[in-house]
Amino acid sequence: MRRLAFLFLFSSALLSAQAPPPRIGSEIGYGIVQQQCMNCHGKASMPKAAPIPSLRDRSPENIYETLTSGRISAHAGLKLSDEQKQRASESIAGRLLGTAESGDGKRMPNLCTANPPIADPASRPAWNGWGANRDNTRFQPANAAGLTADQVARLKLKWAFGFPAGVSSWGQPTVVSGRVFIGSDIGWIYSLDASNGCVYWSFKTKAGMRNAITLAAIQGHGSAKYAVYFGDLKANVYALDAHSGELLWTILADDHFTSRITAAPTVYEGRVFVPISSWEGFNAKQPEYPCCTSRGSVVALDANTGKQVWKFYTTPEPPKPTKKNSIGTQLYGPSGVSVWNSPTVDPRHHAVYFGTGEAAAGPVPNTSDAVVAVDIGTGKLLWTYQTEADDEFLVGCGGATKPENCPKVQGPDYDIGNSPILKTLANGKRILIAGTKNGVVFAVDPDKKGTLLWKVTVSQNPLSGMLWGGAADDKTVYYGLSGGGVAAVQLATGERTWFNALEPPPGHGRSANSAAVTAIPGVVFSGARTGMLYALAAADGHSLWEFDTARDFTTVNQVPAHGGTIASAGPTVAGGMLFVASGYSFAGADKTGNVLLAFAPEP
Repeated sequence: MRRLAFLFLFSSALLSAQAPPPRIGSEIGYGIVQQQCMNCHGKASMPKAAPIPSLRDRSPENIYETLTSGRISAHAGLKLSDEQKQRASESIAGRLLGTAESGDGKRMPNLCTANPPIADPASRPAWNGWGANRDNTRFQPANAAGLTADQVARLKLKWAFGFPAGVSSWGQPTVVSGRVFIGSDIGWIYSLDASNGCVYWSFKTKAGMRNAITLAAIQGHGSAKYAVYFGDLKANVYALDAHSGELLWTILADDHFTSRITAAPTVYEGRVFVPISSWEGFNAKQPEYPCCTSRGSVVALDANTGKQVWKFYTTPEPPKPTKKNSIGTQLYGPSGVSVWNSPTVDPRHHAVYFGTGEAAAGPVPNTSDAVVAVDIGTGKLLWTYQTEADDEFLVGCGGATKPENCPKVQGPDYDIGNSPILKTLANGKRILIAGTKNGVVFAVDPDKKGTLLWKVTVSQNPLSGMLWGGAADDKTVYYGLSGGGVAAVQLATGERTWFNALEPPPGHGRSANSAAVTAIPGVVFSGARTGMLYALAAADGHSLWEFDTARDFTTVNQVPAHGGTIASAGPTVAGGMLFVASGYSFAGADKTGNVLLAFAPEP
């Protein structure tokens, strides 16, 4: 009864006319899980305390009730605030409290009056998946964009859609066949009409979702012709019928309890390439935690069945016991090297390319902080280009006094979080471009096993760099910087051609443009930590248009909604419209939000 009452109170609050109060994201709960929950759960000496993996199958409401009911005496000694209990519950469950029912599209007033069959994706303008194409260029050509540089100044908000009780609108909208497919941190996936935001269907996942959705053909599932593919924050991968939202298959891509999928899968020729990352390093510095055993990877699945074809681990050797620290906690290594980005496909070499993160525990492999190439058919390593060697890093280990779990030498954390961009120059030369967290843009030769062609530092300090993604037209690649601003670099030479610092308006906070940028002919779009959305001239970077998303919105589904930080996923453009999700939260350091915005130019 208590759990039902708790759910009712949450649902009532969400559907009221009052906007939900701002709150921090669930990421802060990861530290609580590592610091306190794992002192008991999962230890052989405490067999009655269930291991964390089994707890992850419970709802956040169930976990929260257990933490607050007092039925288990050990929980009374945790000395957690109610806020901390909520965040720990959400982190373990992978879903926000009170959203299991409130996010259901069937409860929304703007259901579409009909649900026609999905049109051939090739018949209409589309932005499919993360980078709009298998090269991950994030560039939309004129015929698909349907939006010109001259029209950008006339962009106006056409409709807004709210995610009930959402904190982070970090899903990137996919636009295919006149529909918008988007996931949310509340654990619901939506299919919306691109023109007006009405709801075709919704689907409840096992956990929140923070990547883009990819649509592709599927076979062997009755009348289903097209499926949408995505992953969640518990490392589950899904294929849904794109027309009806019916589940076709789901599979757990990695069984480590900290594994998650934070980037979009790439689908090519019947294979789904899924990147695996981890939250293990968030608070693994604590001596009580057995650091560290997660392994980043890319998993290839059969698109029709979900069956695993191969799995490439970015740490080639599995973690082994290394030593015990002074309180007797067993430590492990090597570990880490997450993949935070969507793989790029190269049919010429039958390869997929992706960037990798730093190691959590050594020895550090040469596949960390690198662009990695693996064979599409077998998952065999083809080559790797490493930008930073021996980068062993744990969050919170940068001070003078370090817990024993910290690396002896704390790495700089210069990982490659963005998808490599594959481009062919005017002279026929092919290059693969990526950016690092410390502000270095570089190009390697995919036809010569990753030989370096050029590199250039575009930021003014090592704390300002590229995080989530650039965009490239035929001559230039554009990146937003975490320290603020957008830079343009010539593809042929690596020369920086312009930089716009994008100073925020008064009272909006510090500048940061870490979100992926997007380009159409003559225009570059960039979101900011302040909530500002900018359109810049591709030729010289001057401002063409801007819009402040960090405010309240009236939504088509009548959910109280507001925008905030734009920090990871970028805008998408298709069929004369611009779409962006606004609001981001990472441990309470950003402006939360729960809204999807759709723009179109006024006549």
